[in-house]
Parts: sequence; structure tokens; C-alpha cells
Amino acid sequence: MVFRPKNLFLSLLLLGAAASLIAPAFGQDTEQPAPAGPAAPTMFPHPDSARYLILGQTNIIFQAHGPFHSPYSGPNSFLGRGEYKTSLLGTLYLGYQLNPHPRFATDILYDEESSGGRGISEALGLAGFTNLDVVRNPSLGSIPYMARVQLHQVIGFTDKMSDTPRTQFSLAPRLPERRLDLHVGKMSLPDYLDVNAIGTDSHLQFMNWTVDNNGAWDYAADTRGYTYGMVSEYVDDPHAFTARYAIALMPTVANGTNLEWNLRRASGQNVELELRKGIGTLVAPRLLGKRAGVIRTLTFVNHANMGDYRQQNQLALATGTTPVITAHPATVSVKYGLGLNVEQELTSNLRAYGRFGWNEGQHESYAYTEVDQSISGGLDLKAAAFSHRENDKIGVAFVSNAIKRDHQAYLALGGQGFLLGDGHLHYAREDILEAYYNLHAWRGVYYALDAQYVTHPGYNQDRGPALVESVRMHVDF
Repeated sequence: MVFRPKNLFLSLLLLGAAASLIAPAFGQDTEQPAPAGPAAPTMFPHPDSARYLILGQTNIIFQAHGPFHSPYSGPNSFLGRGEYKTSLLGTLYLGYQLNPHPRFATDILYDEESSGGRGISEALGLAGFTNLDVVRNPSLGSIPYMARVQLHQVIGFTDKMSDTPRTQFSLAPRLPERRLDLHVGKMSLPDYLDVNAIGTDSHLQFMNWTVDNNGAWDYAADTRGYTYGMVSEYVDDPHAFTARYAIALMPTVANGTNLEWNLRRASGQNVELELRKGIGTLVAPRLLGKRAGVIRTLTFVNHANMGDYRQQNQLALATGTTPVITAHPATVSVKYGLGLNVEQELTSNLRAYGRFGWNEGQHESYAYTEVDQSISGGLDLKAAAFSHRENDKIGVAFVSNAIKRDHQAYLALGGQGFLLGDGHLHYAREDILEAYYNLHAWRGVYYALDAQYVTHPGYNQDRGPALVESVRMHVDF
């Protein structure tokens, strides 16, 4: 069977149009909208009552590091000499409500994006790279491209409504408390899965790949981080429960720009369960009381043309050559893993989060980064706790990444991954400490100072540590 997303997209578009015709038969939402909370500052107002949505953002990150200890290096090394680079990411978010009735809301969404500049060391040499905005293939250039095009369909199971934030992924400000959300088209899976209110957004929070995402989650994506697929979400607000399932296309080669459209040969499947509220009362009732919390569990299974580290190591040792993970006959291999994602409000201004990720590590890192195990945790604090700057924030996080023994041996024998390869390896976990201060300057304009201290870059005890310093300007239109 060949996956044909254009036909599926058209079918759901027709479904949305049909829903707009039958929705009045189920009655109109008669509840009055509750007063909205304060919206995040933007350059221009965005009314919830409009059927259209036009948003935009620009994120500029300047990063630099000084020289660090580096007795040797390879083609994919984090450079030991001092360097600096600037990245620029701009996105235009467009949306329109084909059917505004909340019980059967239908949105069509389109994003245009441009990614310019480069990352330090061309985004090589670190499993937890320091800038999530960087495209790993700088030859793609900054020509604008279609980042997302989706149909979002709501199927409500109750007339009881709840207030929901209006975002670039869902335009209705009120939705049924029990519902099924379908998202179909071109997307980025971290828009819906492994989301964390404290460590997800490189525009206003942390910048590191493995702080903002679960580094061991090798999620389906092309080089820019996008794929075609479907995400279905069952939301049950009365019980603070959400279940998600996603299926998406894998790249044809590791970190590739082209996607494999035949689901028999390649696919990425994901299941996530989310429990909201009440975590504090279950885990530490005396300390946290009824403060909000969220716990998410994620599992994934990928099928793709992936190499096996152990097989390539054995072949190289038998022939006296350097192992090449891509030098194998076309095959369909399976890679699987899991993740745990927790966030908890500690006070009205202080929140904490933690993530754990693991994958089987036998098959090559394919779509995100070269991590087989990751554990991270951190805090963010609103500056309102000690000043009148309500939109300023401080964050600190620590992440420790690891790879399995066969992956270690592959790099020690001189093998190259799509990110790592010093030509040799004296293995140690890659540990990263990151801290930032995000300052709200005016309306939708923010500036941030960020520092990342990296020990054992690319899992190599012989290199580092390195201190990466960053300045960020972000504008929300």
C-alpha cells in the first residue's frame, strides 16, 4: 500500500465541509464565553472572534564559543577553535475556519518559513546541539519554503464547552470538553507530542536540542524537522486525560531531505498518554497541595532503511576498514523507544520539569540526533517573583545524553554519523548545563542572554569542556 496524503487531505477537507452543513442540527453553543485571560504580548492584536488567523515570528540567535581542549578532531567534530555564527528563523502562520461551530470546528492551516544563517561548527559535533533553530544542512539556504499545511478537524462528543487557547494549530477559542482532534498534512511531530510548558520553545525558553525535546525520541522528520502524517487526539477535559496517536513518513536516508511515501517500507508511529492536574496531590500532597501538574508517557516505533552498528563494526574489524553505517543492502529495520515527560507548578511563579528518553540504540540514529538515552530537568521562574517585570523569565536546565556500546564502538573505530565523528572516541556521557534570562522589551519584542556549558562534546572525554554563549532577539507579530 502506498500512502497518498493528497487524497487523504482532500477526503478530510470534504469531511470538514460536510460537518459545517450538519453542525446546526446539533444545536448552537449557547454558553457565553468566559472572560479571556491576559494574552502573551505581540506586536499587533489578534482577536479571538475572527475566522482567520495571521501570526508571525522572527527568531535571531547569535552564538559563540572560545577555544577549548581538543587534541584531535574529525570531519564531524565540534570545532576546538573559537567561532561564532548567527541563525535567523522567520515564520508566517496563516489559518482560516472553514466551519466555526465549536463542536465540529474545521480549520485549514498554512505556514511559510525561512531558515537562514548557520550554526556553530555547521551544527556538527554535539548530540545536544546548542541551537534548535539551525537546519542541519546549510546548503538548503534561506529560500522560503512551505513548513506546514494541514487540515484540523474537531469531532465533539458533548455540548459542554471549555475555553481553549487560540493557536496556529487550532483556531476555535472554545471546544467541547470531550472531543477527537484530527490533524492531517505536513507537520512537525513535536508540535503535538512531547510538549512541555517549561522546556519546548526555543524562541522564549531554552535553545538546546535535547533540553527542548527528548533527545532519544528519533521522531519522523526530514532535515528541516517536518514530515507528512496524521495526529489524532482524544481529549477528555473532565478527567484531565488526553491520548494521542501519530503516524508519519520517515526520510529515505538518515537526516535526508526526501521522504519515503511507501508505508510498507518506512513509517514512524507514536502513542502518547497525558494526565493533567492533580499530580501534586497524588505525589506530594503536603508540599504541593493542588498545584497544576502534567505527566506524559510516549512510545514510538520506526520502520526505515537503517543500518545496524554491531554488524558494521564486525564487518570493519574483519576487513580492516572503517565502519560505514550506511553501507548495507536496502532493508526494513525497526527502532523503538519510550519517553517520560513531567511538569509541575511549585509556586505561582516557579515551575519544574523533567524528561527521560530511551531507545534500543542498535540501529542508526536516523532523523533527530545521535542520542540513545537522555535525562533532563530544570526550572523556570517568572521575574514577577522579585520585580515588576511580569513577562521576564529565568530558566536553568541540565541534560545528560548517552549512546549504547555498539554506537560507542562505531565512533571509536572512526565511523561517522550524520552529526558525530571525531575519528576516535574516549567515551563519556555528554552533559550540558543551560541557563537563560528572557527579557520582554516592548509589545512582542524579547531579548535573551543564554549560556550552555558542555562537557565531553560528542561523548568524548578527550575534548572540551566548551562554553557556548548566546544572544537572542525574538519578535511575535
